[in-house]
Amino acid sequence: MRKIVHRHLGKVVAGAAIAVAGTAVMIGITLPGTAGADDDPAGATTAAGGSAAQAGAGQDGAVAPGVVEQAPAAEGEKGKGRDPLTDDEIKRVEQLAVNRQMFNTSEDVEGERGPERLTVDLADPKADELDDPNAPRRADVTFYDYRDDTLVTKTVDLASGKVVATGTQHGVQPPLSRAEYTEAASLLIADPLGADLKADYKDATDKELTDPNQLLLTGAVYRAVPGGQPAVLDKCGEHRCVRLFPKVKNGPWIDARAFVIDLSARKIAKLAG
Repeated sequence: MRKIVHRHLGKVVAGAAIAVAGTAVMIGITLPGTAGADDDPAGATTAAGGSAAQAGAGQDGAVAPGVVEQAPAAEGEKGKGRDPLTDDEIKRVEQLAVNRQMFNTSEDVEGERGPERLTVDLADPKADELDDPNAPRRADVTFYDYRDDTLVTKTVDLASGKVVATGTQHGVQPPLSRAEYTEAASLLIADPLGADLKADYKDATDKELTDPNQLLLTGAVYRAVPGGQPAVLDKCGEHRCVRLFPKVKNGPWIDARAFVIDLSARKIAKLAG
């Protein structure tokens, strides 16, 4: 990988250097368990009730916007025992885990209706199921609700299609999703503090940086350290905050670790030093 003379952020570094720095700022995450129960298996919808067929014409003859109902989740290809979840199973549990109430009262990273989906994993068997080859297959689905900074874990029984447990936690920050990296980069590019990032990209490519899809993005969750950052970042950890490690596609890494993007507050700050 070629190196370039860098005039803006101060560093454009090789992949190995960023990898080491990334390890230094990464933190250990323990995903929450589940508690309680939620027997509502309804899928997510795109509006608060009704169906497209119920949308009639207004008094002025204009057709009122339709309301789309979520189609029942098809079972599709199934795995067996402790086999990894199939693509069909993943799609199905994503639908089943978000009922209408959750969809209508939560927000994703872009502020749109519905929670931000993070992970879908095969759930661990219960203690009394460890030696049972026919133990129920369950999936844990984790979401982040930006409306109130809540991590939500739902456990779905794949055979019945029911949500059998729901857990919620605050202040728990698992690794970020691709959509969250993309939104963080969008916010940085649009902010005055992103001027140096754009200048570095221009130096590396002779092109303007206008879209996060021009970069390869990874990063790390950032947690506030008392007295260690601008006051605007004091809620990081309670809020969902990220430090980005952007890389020019087919080019160098750009060191943007000095910037922290608070995705919950949609604010950006630069760390001292």
